[in-house]
Amino acid sequence: MTKAFKIIVEKHSDGYVAYPLGLKGVVVGQGDTYEEALADVKSAISFHIQTFGPDVIEGEEAILEAFIAEASVGV
Repeated sequence: MTKAFKIIVEKHSDGYVAYPLGLKGVVVGQGDTYEEALADVKSAISFHIQTFGPDVIEGEEAILEAFIAEASVGV
């Protein structure tokens, strides 16, 4: 089975972190480059689904777009 996921990739001072949208649970990949982080998170997604089953995939509706917003919050 092949399924497409939206994946967020963040660039940090010490490398890249990637995580998918639309999965229950925590799935994260990392790497020194964008490509390494993406490959790592794809492997983590596959492992997560194989380990916990297809029920970890959230709903049937595909995420059409993902947005990044910045907001100030009083703490």
